[in-house]
Amino acid sequence: MAKQKKNSFFDIKASVDGKSADVFIYGEITQWAWEEFGEMSSTIFKEKLDEAGDVSTIHLYVNSPGGSVFEGLAIANMLKRHKAYVIAHVDALAASIAGVLIMAADEIRMPSNAMLMVHNAWTWASGNAEELRKAADDLERINQSTMQMYLDKAGDKLDESKLKELLDGETWLSADEALSYGLCDVVESANQMVASINDRFAKQFKNLPQQLKEPAPQGMTDEEKAKKLADSKASLTYLQMILK
Repeated sequence: MAKQKKNSFFDIKASVDGKSADVFIYGEITQWAWEEFGEMSSTIFKEKLDEAGDVSTIHLYVNSPGGSVFEGLAIANMLKRHKAYVIAHVDALAASIAGVLIMAADEIRMPSNAMLMVHNAWTWASGNAEELRKAADDLERINQSTMQMYLDKAGDKLDESKLKELLDGETWLSADEALSYGLCDVVESANQMVASINDRFAKQFKNLPQQLKEPAPQGMTDEEKAKKLADSKASLTYLQMILK
């Protein structure tokens, strides 16, 4: 009997007119799009992004606790290279590598009750002293890469010293705080979506806010997706009007 593919953490939908696409990143960013089939997430993501066609606008909707650094960076770089104008919407939470990923967008929008979490990269390591030293060196290089993405987005609103302080402290930023540091462009009215975070991530984070310790519903309802698509079309119309 053929195996059935479980839902991936991402989905990409092109608009009917072919001018825009909606990218949904919900849940943990994992190395494998479907673990039982061994297909890498970044590879499948690129295939789906290419299938969306020659779009001029991409709406990126994120509600994620983070996950695989390298898959997140690969997806971020694909979006950064894309010629479309990318608008990131933090529907509830962009934490860890998910927070780095949205820095690839041309514009970041956050509801007033959404959160952005920044911290240093971390890993599990075992082995002899040389292997542990190499693991530490690798983490330092990863940190430098992700720091640069934050700094490029923030411009003169955030310097390296302050960013390092935020990363060292595993800082959970409100939408207004993210805006003040240049890590968000628009603060919107609050929404009702619950942050996507599971017990494993809750145990990993040191400073998890109390409101995120409650269990979150999985996935999106059809009604929520329909609303997102409607919002995307309205935003695209408004953007086209401004450009004209």
